[in-house]
Amino acid sequence: MLATLAGRFSFADRAERLTPLKPGLIKTEILAGLTVALAMVPEAVAFSFVAGVHPLVGLYAAFIVGLVTALIGGRPGMISGATGALAVVMVSLVATHGVEYLFATVVLMGIMQIAAGMLHLGKFIRLVPHPVMLGFVNGLAIIIFLAQMSQFQVMGPDGARVWMSGMPLATMLGLVALTMAIIWLMPKVTRAVPAPLAAIAIVAGVVIAFGIDVPRVGDMASIQGGLPSLHLPMVPLTLETLTIILPYALILAAIGLIESLLTLNLVGEITRQRGGASQECIAQGIANTVTGMFGGMGGCAMIGQSMINVKSGGRYRLSGIAAALFLLTFILVASGLIEEIPLAALVGVMFMVVIGTFAWQSITILRKIPMTDAFVMLLVTAVTVISDLAVAVVVGVIVSALAYAWNNAKRIHARTHRTPEGAKVYGIEGPLFFGSVDGFAEIFDPAEDPALVIVDFMNSRVVDQSALQAIEALASKYEAEGKNLQLRHLSRDCHRLLNRAGQLMVDSDDDPDYGVAVDYNVRTGILGGH
Repeated sequence: MLATLAGRFSFADRAERLTPLKPGLIKTEILAGLTVALAMVPEAVAFSFVAGVHPLVGLYAAFIVGLVTALIGGRPGMISGATGALAVVMVSLVATHGVEYLFATVVLMGIMQIAAGMLHLGKFIRLVPHPVMLGFVNGLAIIIFLAQMSQFQVMGPDGARVWMSGMPLATMLGLVALTMAIIWLMPKVTRAVPAPLAAIAIVAGVVIAFGIDVPRVGDMASIQGGLPSLHLPMVPLTLETLTIILPYALILAAIGLIESLLTLNLVGEITRQRGGASQECIAQGIANTVTGMFGGMGGCAMIGQSMINVKSGGRYRLSGIAAALFLLTFILVASGLIEEIPLAALVGVMFMVVIGTFAWQSITILRKIPMTDAFVMLLVTAVTVISDLAVAVVVGVIVSALAYAWNNAKRIHARTHRTPEGAKVYGIEGPLFFGSVDGFAEIFDPAEDPALVIVDFMNSRVVDQSALQAIEALASKYEAEGKNLQLRHLSRDCHRLLNRAGQLMVDSDDDPDYGVAVDYNVRTGILGGH
């Protein structure tokens, strides 16, 4: 099954297939991949510590997830790997049941993501409003910044981590500033080498040449290891196991897809690419299924590394493939060299990612946009930092939807006039849906209205079952008063679905043609209660 899906989606990006990679582009892609790989090492190790697993579990996940998604993902140039958003969910599972249950959970998570892709659920990411996207990137930038703060801590005499001070802190900050300065100045001098890679190389060379005593990658943990091998999760195949891993798998699958699809949109805005949501869901699912079977902790898209890649010139699948292969090379043969890289250089790179990721224009437009949009943006940013990305996006979408419903609920009103025959006409304006049915009912006065009342829906739209029920209730009120009610300019769908009020409709050649978003069976009488 996985091979079939991989074959189906490996070459979905037709533009990339038709664009031959010239030597200059190949060099740019490979160097961008190298830069990404160097930045991924400390993060993969740190996320492993967060999840409570061995560093190689995180590094293997970064390699496998990164390679698979680079090959068959929905957005060339996007980078995936082990992430903190998933790691924080894994902590309690690993602590309670052990790492083997984590591997089984990652496999189930991948299967769920494949199913989501095959059902084309990725298209629902388009429902995320722009203020939510701005809050998402701002919150993520803050998280990336806060994650670097741990690099300014050292092991104290009592074994606890303490903040740097004095000369060690000054040295660390100086190297971080030097890294950021090189990244800023390098493009003004040459673009032959990605600025982040040049900064890492120069700062590492200075530290090694002068023997400067600062924290290095090797101080976190050794990254030396072998090739990942097939390791089926050693858990009993029982219903009890499923009840343990299912809730975690569902949460991880949702978080992974939300973060990946939002990153896909963000990268797409920079690279001017569209589509690929369902393909990305399936790619993430295949990657996690394979990772779980090879002893990895699973992963999803990494916005920080994706930004490093794109800003370094990575636009094709080659950069992602190169990043994954460089990461494997580090594990197999170059661990000693990589462990000598000062953490200050990598912190400087991530600080520049923070500056590039944060939507600074969102600050200036706060007073210019509707208050609701400003609130949603700030809310999503806060929830992203306090909780996690998936919760923040869901909260933002819900608040935006409620605000939209409230605004539309206030739009319902009617223009009235009398016909020469003495009938009263209500011209309804605004959508009729669950949020506006109370306002709709308040428009009418059955006791005082004349014997014939016409309700014209030309400038309205019946949206849902609550709207149909409101029309039924209105018809019942006029029927109880012994008065005639006519309904005009309702769609054919409304004609079919309305029960009690069906005989009150007047057909017109200019009746609208739209479907009501409700599953209704006239014979059951659900709407009318018969």
